[in-house]
Amino acid sequence: MKYLMLVCVNRPADGGAGDLGRPVGAAPDEMDVDTWVEEMDGRGVRLLGEAIRPGSDSTTVRVRDGKVLLTDGPYAETKDVIAGFDVLDCTDLDQAVEVASKHPMARSNVVELRPFWE
Repeated sequence: MKYLMLVCVNRPADGGAGDLGRPVGAAPDEMDVDTWVEEMDGRGVRLLGEAIRPGSDSTTVRVRDGKVLLTDGPYAETKDVIAGFDVLDCTDLDQAVEVASKHPMARSNVVELRPFWE
């Protein structure tokens, strides 16, 4: 089953990538996303993933009465923002939770799993 794993951090919506919410005093190896990526790619459970730019760089698209309406910035202002995503292919929710719980950002931020409609 495929899952979208959203990596959310608590930072200003217009903040840059920076340290993506690294806890103060965290050792670099505690937040080594590259090691997690290598492990999950090696296991074949991570199909793709990327860090994304801040909400201040986004464009919201709506169509009303046949007209395309664009708005600069995020759809909603929130305290937590999506910093990146991964697409996982896991046998079930238990495996997806195991994979997500190993992501370094889960230690100090939020990782959300959403199943794909299949």
